[in-house]
Amino acid sequence: MLRYLGIRLALIPVTAWILVTIVFVMLRVIGDPITASMGGRMSAEQIEIRKEAAGLNRPLHVQYWEYISGLARGDFGYTQNKRAVSDVIVTYGAATAELVFWALLVAFAVGIPLGRYAATRRDSAADVGLRLFGILAYAAPVFFVGLLLKLLFAVKLGWLPVSGRASPAVELQLQHVSPKTNVMVIDAILYGDMGNLVDVLKHAVLPALALGLLTAGVFLRLVRINLIQTLRSDYVDAALARGVSRRMVTRRHAFRNALIPVVTVMGLQIAMLLGGAVLTERTFEWKGLGNELALYIGQRDFLAIQGIVAFIAILVAVMSFFVDVIVAMIDPRVRF
Repeated sequence: MLRYLGIRLALIPVTAWILVTIVFVMLRVIGDPITASMGGRMSAEQIEIRKEAAGLNRPLHVQYWEYISGLARGDFGYTQNKRAVSDVIVTYGAATAELVFWALLVAFAVGIPLGRYAATRRDSAADVGLRLFGILAYAAPVFFVGLLLKLLFAVKLGWLPVSGRASPAVELQLQHVSPKTNVMVIDAILYGDMGNLVDVLKHAVLPALALGLLTAGVFLRLVRINLIQTLRSDYVDAALARGVSRRMVTRRHAFRNALIPVVTVMGLQIAMLLGGAVLTERTFEWKGLGNELALYIGQRDFLAIQGIVAFIAILVAVMSFFVDVIVAMIDPRVRF
């Protein structure tokens, strides 16, 4: 176990280095970021001054070394407005983490039970319908799902708010919470007003559904196919032959084994959720890191984009390690 974890731990910097190198190269394919973002809006002299200040007139290998060494120190660069990208991450990262957390809860709550139900009723009308639902949930663009949810639950029914992380009055009150975490639910609890907490939770429902259904479709199909395969195993037949009910075998043995692939792909799904958070946050005006990234893309601030995407790449590499640890604890076969 320790040997396996040691190898996986050693792969984190390698994986992160590959990902951030790809980010660096892709943003240099278009030319230097300053010219790409400011070309046509500044004179050649002004662009040269900015390139000099950002160090982009140096040789490419020197830029790359400064970029990698800066990341190793936790320096993700600066925006065009001279704001540290690390400050942007600290300010808005908690909002995106909160959204991804709620989306994962939706994915587990919807995808896993429905996948189990479909597997136990294989080839029935319910199974076919759930498989179609899983395909649609995964294939539908997250912003389109978000717009449909807003039209139905916010505009037509009026049950839920249409956008934002909280009502303006609640956001203003939560600004004075100490210590401030930037996670609205925690800040509302610290504030001590149940009305604020309810308001925050209501604002989180639609964004979490829009983003969570994307992953719920993947979990549904994974649980279904793996539970079907597990129910065909010899040990299941042996348990049934001993008189154990099929429901008991499914609940205590087959279902647990069918969850292993779900945990295995969780790291990839978190990466997908972080990518989907950009569109979700823009759709619901959720002031998180994805929304800021979209704004920087619109402003063509490629240095800010480089820093934020590099941070997300490192985060995905770290999360993949923790997923590997969980899988190794659940399934001893992966250690050998």
